[in-house]
Amino acid sequence: MEKITGNSPEAKSLDITQQNIEQLRQLFPDVFSENKIDVHALTAQLIESGGEVISPEEERYNFTWNGKTKARQIAQTPSIGTLRPSKEESVNWDKTENLFIEGDNLEVLKLLQKSYHKKVKMIYIDPPYNTGRDFIYKDNFQDNIKNYLEISGQADLSGNKLSTNSDTSGRYHSNWLSMMYPRLKLARNLLKDDGVIFISIDDSEYSNVKSICDEIFGEENFIEPFVWIKKTAPNNVVIGGVHEYILVYAKNQSEVNLNLLPRDIEKDKKYKNPDNDPRGRWAPDNLTAAAKGGRATPSLIYEIVNPITEQKHMPPEGRMWIVPEDQMLDKIKDGSIYWGKKGDGRPMDKKFLKDIRNGVSASTLLNDVGSNSTASKDLASLFDGNVFFETPKPVKMLQRFVQLGLNDGDLALDFFAGSATLAEAIYRQNMEDNKARKYILCQLPEEYPVDSKAFKSGFKKISTFAIERIKRAEAKLNMKESYGFKVFQLDETNIKPWDANFDNLEQVLQQATESIKSDRSSEDVLYEILLKYGIELTVQVETEIVNGKEVFVVGAGALIVCLDDGITSEVVEGIAKLKDKLDPETTQVVFKDAGFADSNVKTNAIQILKQAGIDDVKSI
Repeated sequence: MEKITGNSPEAKSLDITQQNIEQLRQLFPDVFSENKIDVHALTAQLIESGGEVISPEEERYNFTWNGKTKARQIAQTPSIGTLRPSKEESVNWDKTENLFIEGDNLEVLKLLQKSYHKKVKMIYIDPPYNTGRDFIYKDNFQDNIKNYLEISGQADLSGNKLSTNSDTSGRYHSNWLSMMYPRLKLARNLLKDDGVIFISIDDSEYSNVKSICDEIFGEENFIEPFVWIKKTAPNNVVIGGVHEYILVYAKNQSEVNLNLLPRDIEKDKKYKNPDNDPRGRWAPDNLTAAAKGGRATPSLIYEIVNPITEQKHMPPEGRMWIVPEDQMLDKIKDGSIYWGKKGDGRPMDKKFLKDIRNGVSASTLLNDVGSNSTASKDLASLFDGNVFFETPKPVKMLQRFVQLGLNDGDLALDFFAGSATLAEAIYRQNMEDNKARKYILCQLPEEYPVDSKAFKSGFKKISTFAIERIKRAEAKLNMKESYGFKVFQLDETNIKPWDANFDNLEQVLQQATESIKSDRSSEDVLYEILLKYGIELTVQVETEIVNGKEVFVVGAGALIVCLDDGITSEVVEGIAKLKDKLDPETTQVVFKDAGFADSNVKTNAIQILKQAGIDDVKSI
């Protein structure tokens, strides 16, 4: 029976470097020598294939900064952390398909790589703008989980406190770029091929975030920048900045198909059917176009005759008809021309509602989605008028992006969740059009200052405030059934590391039979297994009692996990019968390595399960 150890693929997040190497091996098997890449051979292959290779000595345009190489390495270093379930903070745990994750988003993005690879349809992020007052998390290449626990106050501090990225620092822009690069790199892996990402930013780092995205997503996948009018211009300046940007990139421009926005019901009221036209409601529209300044087309300037009054009509001075004469005659014949209430007016085109697109195009100027002040007031209204979060984005703006980027059942991600505006935007839009969009939110447990109103009101961290905001937004919407959300918290792995030296060798050997940390629950371990096996965290998990032992049944039997002690052959046989009853296509089984009653049971377990058609059996 194979044991999952710290070096097993199941014990860490997706190894992106190894995945890239294997893809390269598939394309160019000849460039590998002694399992290493021969760079010279690869260069020769590319040249032979007609590809252009840039010499390192050649001068060329290159977007770089001090720390970029390290940022790339950090993006490709697997995480050995885990996400621990927090049922007490969650809502509708058993049915929800939404996630709220408290933790450093770099490690969280790594941990999601297996389970959510190419499953996210839309990403929205509102990262720190790097104004000189924003906290910029400094990643640690050696042990980022330990670093995270320390600076977020969850472990004994031995390093840096939460701090701002001062604009007096010589690495002011470099620090910010090194923070953003690996996160965007990992986020791209989670996007579906037809997915999109929306990134809020202001002038301070607009050019840099665009350069990063051009590199990670490709210049050809840049869609548009939205310009959000966030406030009115101040009176005490000559030129007052009133806007921010939202950059939009596609994973693959050729596959993206953004939605039209819903039509304005009030505007559609102008479509009527006074003549009972069988084609339905219509509205009169202009039949002419401008013909000035050399734009006149002679064939479009002709005489038409009203079949009712025989009155003749020419286009007005400087105008021409919008269709050629033969098409105009067809329109007159089939009753597509409106001659006024009395039938003797100037000709108008009948524009039928059924021929109008089901939606309208989105303007890149966002001046109708709320401002900074309206966003703050809306959020404060959920908390009896108290302002606990200074810079929320308007729900209506994020609802606009939800309309554009998400369809029924699609998944959205925000790994700079802040006050969790995206969750409320998805709830509101789901209620409006009866859809079932889902979300994953991630927020660092950044602490509120002890003298702040939020802290004094019981909110120690932004993440706890965000969780409460989602609950209150859901309650305010008065939904028939709660969408809910599962809460998870980033932590070190549940599996004990092998950390022996001469001084503690005897103690470590005595503890080696127990691989799971003593303060971790079976469900903690279960969800780490789901992550490392690449199973979504909202998958249906049933609990069965087999011969007195708790057995987790995941995905209708695709995975069966038993982490109890004292497992006998009768328990193993019961699991085999359970598999036959559920009849999944394939089944994987995981036990606790020290959970078997004795070594004979452990040895026989493999044969018993093999006879039941289960070949993938591991212990942890």
